[in-house]
Amino acid sequence: MKDLLLLGLESSCDDTGAAVVRARPDTRPEILSSVVAGQTALHAPYGGVVPEIAARAHAEKLDLCVEEALAQAGVGLGALDAVAVTAGPGLIGGVLSGVMCAKGIAAGAGLPLIGVNHLAGHALTPRLTDGLEFPYLMLLVSGGHCQFLIVRDSDDFTRIGGTIDDAPGEAFDKAAKLLGLPQPGGPAVEAEAKSGDPTRFALPRPLLDRPGCDFSFSGLKTALLRARDALVAENGGLSRADRADLCASFQAAVVDVITGKSRRALALYLAEAPTQPAFAVAGGVAANSAIRAALETLSAETGARFVAPPLRLCTDNAAMIAWAGIERFRAGQRDGMDLRARPRWPLDQSQPALIGFGKKGAKA
Repeated sequence: MKDLLLLGLESSCDDTGAAVVRARPDTRPEILSSVVAGQTALHAPYGGVVPEIAARAHAEKLDLCVEEALAQAGVGLGALDAVAVTAGPGLIGGVLSGVMCAKGIAAGAGLPLIGVNHLAGHALTPRLTDGLEFPYLMLLVSGGHCQFLIVRDSDDFTRIGGTIDDAPGEAFDKAAKLLGLPQPGGPAVEAEAKSGDPTRFALPRPLLDRPGCDFSFSGLKTALLRARDALVAENGGLSRADRADLCASFQAAVVDVITGKSRRALALYLAEAPTQPAFAVAGGVAANSAIRAALETLSAETGARFVAPPLRLCTDNAAMIAWAGIERFRAGQRDGMDLRARPRWPLDQSQPALIGFGKKGAKA
């Protein structure tokens, strides 16, 4: 294998990203640049991501992010081996913006084009950051996705569980909105929970009483709403302590559900007797310190190596897309100018698609 230098583009939701990654056959890959332009301020007045606003912002920022990523990496288009781009799943307007930009760069510079599944980008990130060997168990937890994958190769993913309704990041966002906290909800709820009592409210742990590795978070959000309404009816409003306790109780329930389901998923994965068992977690919700700590403890109990990428690579970014593109490039996979943007694109084609859409995109 020779050295490879790829440009990656990411625009599946509300983060516009461009990155340059170099892969060498004898050393760890190197992220030469990773530029992310967020849209939090644009969507804040609406309490969630507005697809049309997101798509327009991507179209305005993509070329600027590419220019900055190349400048930071100190390379020109002529030094690249290929262009990789998120081709789905996600909000179709944003995905389409990225695909069209990548096509323009590939055509203009005479470079190969590689379409990347956004979920594969997350799932393969531990190989970029930690050199993880196949097979490993991946828990992808984010604003729009939640699923367990056994990752056997760069294009071989087996889904053994997923959410049947809300993704955990979406549940955190809705919880924050119910309690008058700012968006994005995950960091806001986590910060508030630090001063709260996680035992004050007996919120449910959905689906823990049923077999399997599937998740459900919609009922937990409803239970939080009822607990809030009961306090408001009794006291005429929420005190600061009430809100902190609600956040702590909600976060504790999410941690228990994710940990309980992870224990089951690990049992299924370990039954395959991998020689170097590993449990990886990625996605924006993986930045939650309470969830990370619980999963790290669980991994230690089961004898699996725990891998969590740096926080900047847990949320949406283009470095993971460039790396997934490198994996596809090495496997001899290329795409033509007929590459299409997909709102849905399940990694495991043998499994039925997960139902419903999250606030931040399709749960493919």
